[in-house]
Amino acid sequence: MSTATDRINLSAPWIDERDEELVLEVLRSGWLSLGPTGPRFESLLADAVGAPHCAAVSSGTAGLHLCMRLAGVTEGDDVITSPYSFVASANCAIYEGATPIFADIDPQTLNLDPAAVEAAITPKTKAIVAVDIFGYPADYDELLALCERHGLAMIEDACEALGARYKGKPLGSHGHPAVWAFYPNKQMTTGEGGAVTTHDPEQHELLTSLRNQGRLETSSWLQHGRLGYNYRLDDLSAALGIGQVEKLDQILAARAAVAERYNELLADVDVDRPLADDADHVRSWFVYVVKLPPGVDRDALMSRLADQGVATAPYLPSIHLQSYMRERYGFSEGMLPVSEDCSARTMALPFHARLDRADQERVVEALRSSL
Repeated sequence: MSTATDRINLSAPWIDERDEELVLEVLRSGWLSLGPTGPRFESLLADAVGAPHCAAVSSGTAGLHLCMRLAGVTEGDDVITSPYSFVASANCAIYEGATPIFADIDPQTLNLDPAAVEAAITPKTKAIVAVDIFGYPADYDELLALCERHGLAMIEDACEALGARYKGKPLGSHGHPAVWAFYPNKQMTTGEGGAVTTHDPEQHELLTSLRNQGRLETSSWLQHGRLGYNYRLDDLSAALGIGQVEKLDQILAARAAVAERYNELLADVDVDRPLADDADHVRSWFVYVVKLPPGVDRDALMSRLADQGVATAPYLPSIHLQSYMRERYGFSEGMLPVSEDCSARTMALPFHARLDRADQERVVEALRSSL
């Protein structure tokens, strides 16, 4: 049995001396929040994703919530999203009193199936939250066409997809608001933290007010023009973000190389590997998730892997089957069969930018023998 010292962890951020230097500069400046470092980070991130405006926030969840306000979502509205995602993709609608409506996913891309989305639209539908699951871009041409026909707002949950490209352009550059997240398992990290990018200056002005307790640019510190939130990103986190954006291309390339090695090593293992890129969809590697054969006891498999020092996780449970969702809305098994099947059979392997080949070989051999 492996010991803790040789355990292969699920994820790890890429932190180096440049990150430490930038954070130390802020510590020494004494300006830990609402200083010049935040706008500097926002400018770099906006350039990286091809958006003219960026508002850094305290988390991706905060960003999604603020986008509900941008879309005018209120009590009694419906918001369509994917069941195969992190719960924040649906919780953001609940925060504003709306009801999350789940449309099933495409079995190949694992993103929203546009036909299922169209079938779910009713007169109460106000917005669609499209998720770029595991960094693979959703089918935005079809989804945006639905939004245009039915007068809906499009919110992109790109929290797992920094660096991905759709139709030759980076996510974030296609015009609609996009939300990013920087938890330590993401492509880049600010510790906690996130951002919203937009192409609309009025939306950006509203975002910067809402994240800062509803203050207006023209008001004094204790004057508030609207109901807002404490969703700011502090300067220490922004400093770390600057260092991360500076090496983002290097991080993304390293993660892609690790993913390609897994593709090669798993070629003869009885699992489904992640969907390959095509001309329209270029993935940014957030996690490496495999789908197990039907009938495999995933929990037992994960236990056997843990005994060999290999961390894994069941990515992802379907949101509608979370206990609070069942209790609040009456969701149950069988409602979204594609998502539910994926949730029962998908599993994340250890994955990060600096995972070395020997560890990958050990992961794959453990998986092969445990299966």
